[in-house]
Amino acid sequence: MPLEVVTIPCLSDNYAFLAHDAVSGNTALVDAPEAGPILAELDKRGWTLSHVLLTHHHWDHVDGLSGILEKHPAKVIGAAADAHRLPPLDQQVHDCDTFEIGGEPVQVLDVSGHTVGHVAYYMPISAVVFTADSLMAQGCGRLFEGTAQQMWSSLSKLAALPDETMVCSGHEYTQSNAKFAITVDPDNTALQQRMADIDRARAAGEPTVPSRLALEKATNPFLRATDPAIQAQLGMQNADPVDVFAEIRSRKDRF
Repeated sequence: MPLEVVTIPCLSDNYAFLAHDAVSGNTALVDAPEAGPILAELDKRGWTLSHVLLTHHHWDHVDGLSGILEKHPAKVIGAAADAHRLPPLDQQVHDCDTFEIGGEPVQVLDVSGHTVGHVAYYMPISAVVFTADSLMAQGCGRLFEGTAQQMWSSLSKLAALPDETMVCSGHEYTQSNAKFAITVDPDNTALQQRMADIDRARAAGEPTVPSRLALEKATNPFLRATDPAIQAQLGMQNADPVDVFAEIRSRKDRF
């Protein structure tokens, strides 16, 4: 059976996620921005945390961990490449590693770019991928440490997952990301419709995360560097997709 996935708003615009297996009782937390909302959700549902999956070392994804472990001493998993700056790990993982939660395989994907050592966790049975600050709803993370080549490779890896995959990303940036996206992809009717949907959701106080991968591929310009319309809009017809991606990222940084 697929895992039950719960989205938890944290801090001002972060998200953490719980993935729960009803049969085994295993519950995994993906990232730990702050303890309070996560502990409250676990208590409300009567779930006991068994695993914590960390995506990268930035403070707004790990600072709540110690408070959570005081109440729920769970197994902490994170990237071996990032272990020197993550909280202490019980299990260090590498690209293409697989482990199990509640009988479901969890595949580790190196998605370096935002940071070097950033990983995503893909659960194929549940059709969900936890991407944090790599692939984001309508966007991608800034290149704080990695290169455009690294991030484009990471995004291409994620885009190759099945279209029905739900993308659980780390922040509520979708509305601002969409306002930028339309500047480089102005004639995209799917994007125009998505912008209207995002505005309605945010006006109602509803989250825009997670999002379906098929929708990201249709509307997220950071996945669309090979699209002729975007290349033409940028004056980069037939350019290398890495160069096109780099130009889109540079424009977003200045937006």
